[in-house]
Amino acid sequence: MKLNNNNAIENKLFHKILKNFTIKIIIYIVTVPLIIFIISEIISRMDFNWLYRLNSNLYYTCINIFDMLFSGYIFLLIPVIWIIGIIVFFRKMLKKIFSYISELSKATNQILDKDVSYIQLPPELEEIAIHLNQLKQESEKNERLAKESEQRKNDLIVYLAHDLKTPLTSVIGYLELLKESPDLPLEQRVKYTNITLDKAYRLEELMNEFFEIARFNDINIVLMKQNLNLKFLLQQLIDEFYPLTNEQNKNIEIHCNDTIMCYADPDKLSRALNNVIKNAISYSFENTSIDIDVSNENGLISISITNHGYTIPKDKLDSIFEKFYRLDDSRNTNKGGAGLGLAIAKEIITLHNGTITAESFNDITTFMITIPENSFNHP
Repeated sequence: MKLNNNNAIENKLFHKILKNFTIKIIIYIVTVPLIIFIISEIISRMDFNWLYRLNSNLYYTCINIFDMLFSGYIFLLIPVIWIIGIIVFFRKMLKKIFSYISELSKATNQILDKDVSYIQLPPELEEIAIHLNQLKQESEKNERLAKESEQRKNDLIVYLAHDLKTPLTSVIGYLELLKESPDLPLEQRVKYTNITLDKAYRLEELMNEFFEIARFNDINIVLMKQNLNLKFLLQQLIDEFYPLTNEQNKNIEIHCNDTIMCYADPDKLSRALNNVIKNAISYSFENTSIDIDVSNENGLISISITNHGYTIPKDKLDSIFEKFYRLDDSRNTNKGGAGLGLAIAKEIITLHNGTITAESFNDITTFMITIPENSFNHP
């Protein structure tokens, strides 16, 4: 899209310069003989008797010159003047083009210049100036987001490294207790063993988050598409979440027609939906329901995932799709992950030519995913 936009601007500028030059040439070609004709008519009608009275030789000399110029040689005079004028116009056009190139070269260097707040170009290049300023703003935004993302990643690594100590200390502590107290009652031993196992699971989750962070920067998603039954795919995902939802007394309901099909990568799409559903489960109230609604209209599949939980502030709705962003600022690591789930989901959905957005109000949050039924045409 950007390439097409650039070509359109370049073509428009080229046609504008060419049109301006052509109009001037046409006007010049038409006006030169007209002016010469008018001058000849004026001269032919002038009274030169005063010159004859002043100097008869000079009079006859001027008459001969005028007759020669405006009779036999006038047809040679007009093309010569035309050629000279066209050369002058062509030189001016080249000079104008070179000045544009110089201005554009200077402007491109200003895109990354932080001391320049706004790029200015001549009026003829106004559209290009607007485009360059948009690129400058986008570049500055991307740089800012990259720095914020890197800072969040560094902070998260520090947080996770700190949080690793808590379950690890518990695991070591309870294992030492079991080792040093062989005569503990069976009920107490089972209790300590269960606590140790829970802490070990949490330790495993934190380690997986470290690997997820390390792997994200090298992620290169390649889609392997096939026809999918969305209801069947969603049902498989819901079954995997049953232990988690059952523990928190939550319920997931799917509202999807059995015949809705899409052409997508099953593994990647499953991962994207898994991440969004997992987020909905993690941030929903206990004893509530997560609703998944699927529809297909005009070849566009819409998937909405709604949960009941604390309202997400409007200023954070876009940020939740950024990598390493975690909504739970209090670092409640039992609920929040590495902040990669929704970022990866967005990348996968985007690769399917789709979109993912979120809205939240009155303790109801809805993630809306749209993908084309045939995200890329297939035989």
